[in-house]
Amino acid sequence: MRMIALKMLLGDRAKYVGLIFGVTFATLLMAQQVSIFIGLMARTASAIYTVSEADIWVMDTRVRYIEEVEPMRDVELTNVRSVEGVAWAVPFYKGLATIRMPDGLTQQVQLIGVDDVSMVGICPKMIMGDPLTIKKPESVMIDKNGYIFTWPKQEFKLGRQIELNDNRLVVNAVCDVMPTFFTFPIMYVSYNTAMDITPPTRNKMPFVLVKARKGQNIDELKKRIADQTHLQALTQDEFAWRSIHYILERTGIPINFGITVFLGILIGGAITAQTFYIFVIENLKQFAAMKAIGVTNRQLLRMVLLQAAVVGGIGYSLGIGLTAFFFKATANAPALKGFVLQWQVMAGTFIVISLIILVSIIFSLRRVFTLDPAIVFRG
Repeated sequence: MRMIALKMLLGDRAKYVGLIFGVTFATLLMAQQVSIFIGLMARTASAIYTVSEADIWVMDTRVRYIEEVEPMRDVELTNVRSVEGVAWAVPFYKGLATIRMPDGLTQQVQLIGVDDVSMVGICPKMIMGDPLTIKKPESVMIDKNGYIFTWPKQEFKLGRQIELNDNRLVVNAVCDVMPTFFTFPIMYVSYNTAMDITPPTRNKMPFVLVKARKGQNIDELKKRIADQTHLQALTQDEFAWRSIHYILERTGIPINFGITVFLGILIGGAITAQTFYIFVIENLKQFAAMKAIGVTNRQLLRMVLLQAAVVGGIGYSLGIGLTAFFFKATANAPALKGFVLQWQVMAGTFIVISLIILVSIIFSLRRVFTLDPAIVFRG
């Protein structure tokens, strides 16, 4: 029976290819778009997860996500350090700035200021130079993608000079860090340098990074910090998910990607269901002949399930393979850095594709199960 099922499937090459195309298209569209969506949301929190040393982020109570900066008084750093259970607390600067190159062109950048002593929050993966050089005045480290955006089609070279708020800076290191949601170049300086080169304001410190003492309950420490300082204290995951939720709620990104994925399911499902239905209808006489010689509906169901498994397996494999090839081919593209095909996406796509094929089978087999075997003996 298996050989008969496969011969029936492969006998009509056009419909066989159409079935595989429908499954492949649906798989490709779903897997690719969901992966890009996940990559974008991961970028929203990448600046938070880059700082792996801290247990708690302390900030003003009005801060709703990572890009929203509400500077605090410098004395708040001492207040946080005085809370029982805090092993250490360091300042962390993050803000937007505009640099000017020697040729007069300007570029907006994300300026990161890390603690001068501990260097907590510095990018750990280097391309060129030494990250400790940012301890020197007028020294800056830039990320790889930012370098490409700032000096396109030019070789990586240290010693390039830029100007920020009438302050001369020298690029002495290049790192490789995950891009953020806003794809501006990322520049690292020491915290003191950040205070010197940014416009003078009454308050400048956006965040305080806290490490809990060994054995200290994080939730209790968060509550203690909030009660004593009247500031907001969040764990890394809490702050990351708050930033992601803010982007989801305030932008049309989830709606746009949701529509694309839905269309992939709808179009791929429609092509698969319609082609399966036509395939079954055009083979009604063959099914009737098999029923006439004693083949049961259960056996016919197994035959169609085998045909569907072959089509689904090939189509799903091709779709996932094309998706993986897309991300492999664009791995070095700055705009798509960090976008990968997650195994969860592969598993979810497999479940959806299986459901599409199952519904197509149920829709198509209704005619087979109610088929009168006598049809084979009619004109």
